Amino acid sequence: MSFRWVHSEPKQVEYVHTLQEELNIPRSIAKLLVNREIVTFDQAKTFFRPGLEHLHDPFLMQDMEDAACRICSAIRNCEKVVVYGDYDVDGTTATSIVYTFLESFGLDVHYYIPHRFKEGYGINPDGIQYALDQNADLIVSVDCGITAIEEAAYAKEKGLDLIICDHHNCGSEIPDAVAVLDPKRPDCNYPFDGLSGAGVGFKLIQGAIKKLGLSDTLAYKYLDLVAISIASDIVPIVDENRVLMREGLRMINSNPRVGIKQLLKKINVPIGSVTTSSIVFSIGPRINAAGRMGDASTAVDLMISKDDTTAARFAKKLESVNKKRRTTDTKTTEEAMEMLASDFNINEISSMVLHDPQWHLGVIGIVASRLVDAYYRPAIMLSTVEGKVKGSARSVKGFNIYEALKECDDLLEQFGGHEFAAGLTMNEENLDEFRRRLDKIAFNNLSDKDFKPELQIDEFIELGNVDTKFWKLLSQFEPFGPGNRRPVFVSEDISIEGVPSIVGNGHLKMKLRQGNSAVFEAIGFNMHEYLPVLRKEKDRKINIAYVLEENHWNGKRSLQIRLKDIHTEKIPVAG
Repeated sequence: MSFRWVHSEPKQVEYVHTLQEELNIPRSIAKLLVNREIVTFDQAKTFFRPGLEHLHDPFLMQDMEDAACRICSAIRNCEKVVVYGDYDVDGTTATSIVYTFLESFGLDVHYYIPHRFKEGYGINPDGIQYALDQNADLIVSVDCGITAIEEAAYAKEKGLDLIICDHHNCGSEIPDAVAVLDPKRPDCNYPFDGLSGAGVGFKLIQGAIKKLGLSDTLAYKYLDLVAISIASDIVPIVDENRVLMREGLRMINSNPRVGIKQLLKKINVPIGSVTTSSIVFSIGPRINAAGRMGDASTAVDLMISKDDTTAARFAKKLESVNKKRRTTDTKTTEEAMEMLASDFNINEISSMVLHDPQWHLGVIGIVASRLVDAYYRPAIMLSTVEGKVKGSARSVKGFNIYEALKECDDLLEQFGGHEFAAGLTMNEENLDEFRRRLDKIAFNNLSDKDFKPELQIDEFIELGNVDTKFWKLLSQFEPFGPGNRRPVFVSEDISIEGVPSIVGNGHLKMKLRQGNSAVFEAIGFNMHEYLPVLRKEKDRKINIAYVLEENHWNGKRSLQIRLKDIHTEKIPVAG
């Protein structure tokens, strides 16, 4: 798929020259900093050297005093505690963090993760009953609970104390609990509201450690799991998350906990080579697979393992579950593509609403994302569970899928989500009308250009300027993620050296040069469709959009170009 290139210009361009002079860096690097609203020497210093000293005081969070004191009381009195989590990566890492912390003090601690399909998301009566059956004194919820008004009241009625650790948006009412930790609370003055669910759990641990009079460093042993949660939950890697992510990656690459070590061994990812991308595309999906296929306990059991033998067993089980998930994912994607080809004219519809009663609920969200990537229009994948049509929606820039569902709320039993992703439930007799109405809403709100994806371009650069100094500076922008995306560059009039080829599963591989620059190895994942054009016009110059990254192969590291798009003709770039 070819993209519409959109060039990003700094809002505060007047600071570019100043930073260039003060830091003695190339202008292109200075522009990247200003694009991130880093405009002073001190801000740049903190950005390039984020450290644990930059973490915020946990007691700035509303209710932290009450939460930390209640945890300390549980520890001192050796109470029974249930950690109540969620079935995704953020929820299972958060559960593992708080569980392991409490267990390290000798507490009788249990965890509860609701079944994705039988119970759904959040605190529910079954989970509270589980805590009662364990004779627990306290429930600590992580990555859920901020809207559990009735459930909190029920727990209180049953004599159970409840601490809620969440990071989702609040409703009109805050649950009645011992403490409710959520940086998005309207009455919370915590300096950063972008924490993951595991991040909020980590702040609780920090608070409890301070109250116990112990060393701050005790909390840092959980940073590997915090980093996995940050990368997988797509929270912004800025401010405190940038520190947590950087230090967590450092731990994963030097001394990860035994469960993560065995998982990396199982999937052949060497310790020392793990990046944010490794987590997003290799580690996170495997941890997520357990919950997607129904039971997330395997993921938690892996992360709380104490020895290599136990961890290796759970890593093997998790990989088996992930293979099943991938098989189901692939099969569902193929069926969805076939349905689009046979039952719809993609050029005549503005949205895709597909239904098959046999599709697995655990993968349809992934498949909806794949359809958006392939056809760049809103996609909703639906299955049938116990007589109800349920599904996942994904959208494109410029079309708020949550607002679109609100316009169809008379046809829906339930829905929720945000601008780009949502979930929904309806009666099957409403399906045809829902499909018709959603497509009309999409048609009225999307123009022709909206069906061609944008590619945000950070800067035009010359390949001859990509030297050791440039790369060292660029690598200090890591860890990359939302709020700090890997910069996308454009270079023009590029020559192809030798003959382009295809490697792996449809990946384009070739060597590139610009003028008298060095020759760069380039890889374009899933860009095999460009091969005939490039071979036919091999003497023509091309324009490339790409990111720079290190390639790790056979113990060696080399700088390579990862292609994002290719234009064979000079095309104006929108500002």
